[in-house]
Amino acid sequence: MAGNMNFISRSCSCSFRLFSKSHDDQESNFRSQSFSQDSFNSSFSSKSSLPPSISAMIATSTTLQHHCISTFKPNSSDILSLTIAGNHLISGSSTHIHLWPRHPTTTNTTTKFISIPCNSAVKSLHILDENILISAHQDHKIRIWHINKLKIIATLPTIKDRLAKILFAKNYVEIRRHKKLTWIHHNDAVSSLAVSLDKSLIYSASWDRSFKVWRRSDFKCLESISNAHDDAINAIVLSVEGFVYTGSADKKIKVWGKNRRDKKHYLIEKLEHHKSAVNALAYDDHVSVLISGACSGVMIASERNSGGGDGGHMSVLGALLGHKKAILCVRIVGDLVCSGSADKTVRLWRRSVGKSYSCLGVLEGHGGPVKCLAMAAESSGDGEEEGGGYMVYSGSLDSDIKVWKVWVPSAVEEDSMANFVS
Repeated sequence: MAGNMNFISRSCSCSFRLFSKSHDDQESNFRSQSFSQDSFNSSFSSKSSLPPSISAMIATSTTLQHHCISTFKPNSSDILSLTIAGNHLISGSSTHIHLWPRHPTTTNTTTKFISIPCNSAVKSLHILDENILISAHQDHKIRIWHINKLKIIATLPTIKDRLAKILFAKNYVEIRRHKKLTWIHHNDAVSSLAVSLDKSLIYSASWDRSFKVWRRSDFKCLESISNAHDDAINAIVLSVEGFVYTGSADKKIKVWGKNRRDKKHYLIEKLEHHKSAVNALAYDDHVSVLISGACSGVMIASERNSGGGDGGHMSVLGALLGHKKAILCVRIVGDLVCSGSADKTVRLWRRSVGKSYSCLGVLEGHGGPVKCLAMAAESSGDGEEEGGGYMVYSGSLDSDIKVWKVWVPSAVEEDSMANFVS
């Protein structure tokens, strides 16, 4: 690795705790619909939000090599979403979508970028394929972009879809007193996006408590699950098996399956492990584990029960503790979990032996809550490193995007360093 990389050896002040079957957390409960800096001024201890019945499994201090190689400063707007498309990093803010070089060659803030004005805040970004970008917006709409041409291909719901539904009374739903819309419309901010494994379906989740399914070929809305939650839906993720997971401000995570006959979604299970609003979800298909982050600053790892029976769809592995304020975003690449928080930090975690998770390190430097993350595994190219190299991109309400180069030691190297220290 580069010679100027910082070598950090520090206590992560974090732990992985095992859940017992009965508990009554004292987590704070506040809604995550507004992401102004004032919303995150309250501070608390994640450990105190867990009951005594949860025993510590792991509390590790490990070594991590990382440094911030660049900071992008697009404008004065909050950075709300990030995604990676080939050699580009794409960011969404309150006013623009920006395209950045994914591997900046300079550490200063003069990196050239492409800026696309938007009429509404960009709440979520997702890559559909190499040249197609999906954006979810505060104005209740979903927009499809051609990345190379930098233009909008479609706005969902499409005009064709709207005209087909507008004439028939059965297509209208009441969204509030004396106010109706066709069922294909979201009537609040679209907060999260997901794409099916074969990329034929687009899923959108909204603060209107619904999620919708769109066909990629013509962008037609196929299904709307209204009142999927009792409060705003903040996150939606899919597994390769086709299960849908939604996280909401109602403190619940719901698991949805699809009926093979009519292709409609149905509720499988409600997970009520969190005692505050669920802000972020990430699913690791390699080990069938769902990571969920809440306003309490607690992340919970839940594993898919492949055996079925009476055990339910998911079982809790434990809680990842360390952040001091709300979890706002979670990403998984390989065996690395990355979390961003209102405490202005990014934490890196890795799954260990025995289904536990250890905190590898903390990335600090933002002046505001870390609202979004993007990650990519990197090859060193020299074949000499046994560990893993990663590029981590963090977007904050301080209007900055930081680019981090991270090297995570392999399990063998970690054991060697631990033996050396002892």
